[in-house]
Amino acid sequence: MKAAAIVDGVIVIDKPEGLTSHDVVAVARRALGEKRIGHTGTLDPLATGVLPLACGRATRLVRFLTASDKDYDATIRFGLTTDSFDITGEETSHGGGVPSREAVLQAIDQLRGEYLQTPPAYSAKKVGGRRAYALARNDEEVVLTPVTVEVSRAEVTAFDGERATVVLTCSSGFYVRTFAHELGRLVGTGACLETLRRTRSGQFKLVEALSIEALRDGVAEIDLIPLERLLPAFPTVAVTDEGLARVAHGRQLESAHYTPGPQEPAYGHGAGPIDPLRWTRIIDSGGHLIAMGTAAGTAGSLHPAIVLT
Repeated sequence: MKAAAIVDGVIVIDKPEGLTSHDVVAVARRALGEKRIGHTGTLDPLATGVLPLACGRATRLVRFLTASDKDYDATIRFGLTTDSFDITGEETSHGGGVPSREAVLQAIDQLRGEYLQTPPAYSAKKVGGRRAYALARNDEEVVLTPVTVEVSRAEVTAFDGERATVVLTCSSGFYVRTFAHELGRLVGTGACLETLRRTRSGQFKLVEALSIEALRDGVAEIDLIPLERLLPAFPTVAVTDEGLARVAHGRQLESAHYTPGPQEPAYGHGAGPIDPLRWTRIIDSGGHLIAMGTAAGTAGSLHPAIVLT
C-alpha cells in the first residue's frame, strides 16, 4: 500500500540510534500526511529496533499494543557505572574490574522471573507532574515507585569479560538499563547498558520493519498492518447484524448478538473464553475489527467500550 493511502492500522519502523520515539512519530506524520499517529512503546535515543506506529483509528488501541511483552538484544559493559544506567550518562564509577562468566550467569539467574523493579531516575516517569529525567538533570530528588515486571527469558549469547550480550524477553514497563545496572551490582564490578536493540514488540517483529530513511524519502511501499490483524491473541467474537447496529450506537451486546470468533494464541495473552477482567475483540461478519469490549452486567454481556467504526 502506498504511503498516501494509509488510513488505519500499524506500521513498524526500525528506529535508528540517536532519535527519540517522538522524533520518529514526527517523521511519520510528515511523510504520511496523517496527524493521528502515535508510538506504542518508548525507545530511548540509544536504542534501535522495532517501534510500531499506530495510525488513524488504530491510535485508539495504543493501550493494548503498548502492554505487550518485548524481546531485546542488549550489550552490557562491566566495570563502568553511569547516572542514567547506560553509556550515554555521566560516569559515576570506573573500577575496571571484570566478572567471571560463572558470576554473570549466577547473577542473571536472580534477575529472571517476576519481581519489583525501580525505574531509573533518568526516565520519562512522572513525579508530581514532572518528568523524572527533568528532576534528575536539575539535581532534584527523584523518588520512583517500584513496579512489578517479569523477565521470562534472559540468556547470555556472548561474553568476553568486559562485555556480555544478553537476549531478553520481558514485560511491558521493564527497563533494560536498570537490568544492566543491577547485573553489575550483583557481580560486584558495576555495569551499564552499552547497546540495545528491540527485536519484537508484541506481535510486531523486526522483519516487518521499515527503515526511517525509506519512510522519510518515500522510496518504499508501506506494509500497513490493518485493524483486523491487530491483537490476534485477545478473545474474539463476531457480531450478528443486530449486534453490529448495537455496536455502532455503543449499546450493550448480549450473547444472542454474537458468536465466538477465531481465536489465535500467538504471544503474551492466550486466547480463551470471555473474562470479566479482560478485553475482547469484536469483529463484523467480514472479519473487520469494529470495537473492543469488556464484560458487563449479566453473564455473556459485552460493553463496546472502544468503538472503531
